[in-house]
Amino acid sequence: MRDVSIIGIGQTPVGEHWERSLRDLSTEAVRAALEDAHVKRPDALYVGNMLSGQLSRQENVGALIADYAGLRGIEALKVEAACASGAVALHLAYMAVAGGIHDIVVACGVEKMTDTTSEETTTALASAADATYEAEHGLSFVALNALLMRRYMHEFGYKREDFAGFALNAHRNAVNNPNAMFRKPISLEAFMRARMIADPVSLLDSSGIADGAAAVVVASTEFARAQGLVPVRIAASVIATDSVALHDREDPLTLQAARDSAWRAYAQAGIGPNDIDFFELHDAFTIMAALSLEAAGFAARGEGVRLALEGQITLEGRVPICTMGGLKARGHPVGATGIYQVVEAVQQLRGQAGANQLQGCRIGMTQNIGGSGAIVVTHILERIE
Repeated sequence: MRDVSIIGIGQTPVGEHWERSLRDLSTEAVRAALEDAHVKRPDALYVGNMLSGQLSRQENVGALIADYAGLRGIEALKVEAACASGAVALHLAYMAVAGGIHDIVVACGVEKMTDTTSEETTTALASAADATYEAEHGLSFVALNALLMRRYMHEFGYKREDFAGFALNAHRNAVNNPNAMFRKPISLEAFMRARMIADPVSLLDSSGIADGAAAVVVASTEFARAQGLVPVRIAASVIATDSVALHDREDPLTLQAARDSAWRAYAQAGIGPNDIDFFELHDAFTIMAALSLEAAGFAARGEGVRLALEGQITLEGRVPICTMGGLKARGHPVGATGIYQVVEAVQQLRGQAGANQLQGCRIGMTQNIGGSGAIVVTHILERIE
């Protein structure tokens, strides 16, 4: 297998883009990534997207975006894996280049979520849950995460305010991210006053519904060096799965797919949790941030919240997370989220993160979760000297 690197990145601001279509956003991100990579025409385009058929009434998205990005004729397809769709697109790009099938591949993630009513969007998102045993009984993803958070609080003795550190950290970091949706810091008082959505999950425990697109260009590390580019090596790319329904899991408070994906990625990269300089985790809800930290080996079971309480997740902390705002404050255009995470990790490793730049970082990890933990994709990225 060939060594694989990311050689170009592109993204649009995350927000409510009522005046722009899915094809407009994705075309902008793809062209920006190609320009950054100094590449005119890739061999293939893989698009991560969850909701285009339901909310935009548009399928055949791979060919559509290839056409509008000026790439008509190349191999192009859409991949769907709930909120993990973007990272799965990158995994496919990684495999195509590593296996020598293609030399240059673009992985793009895109989602349009704000052109429909909140009820329509919530119903569409619920299609990533178990349709028969969860969605049909009215369990939205907010409700599912509320069940997890309530159980976590019951088992380990935490209060709702103990989760505030995750939201405060994300919003603090988003202030310096020009592409973030929510660029204002929040206070503990604001967190505690936030409107309850599904007790104990409030508005400020939850990531924002948004539109956006991000893209990366993947090539062999050998190609990147020959072209004089600055590559960021993909040291690991791993997918793992679990049951779709929460009630089918042996322990609902263990994200087994996140654990399997992370630890297989560590093995693939030949490192461990202590070697990770920062972690772009999937903080769709504050409870998911805690469970992800535990699954990836940064905290013991029931101790993930303590990392937030002790300030260990900040830019200055032991395990910096969501360094550009995460899903909570950057926004969560679901099919694009996994690529946004990788773009932000590449910015850190290139030294392009501006005021949020982590000094001396060399290895970053991203983890993109689909559903309530049914499919999880972990990438480990390494700066090449």
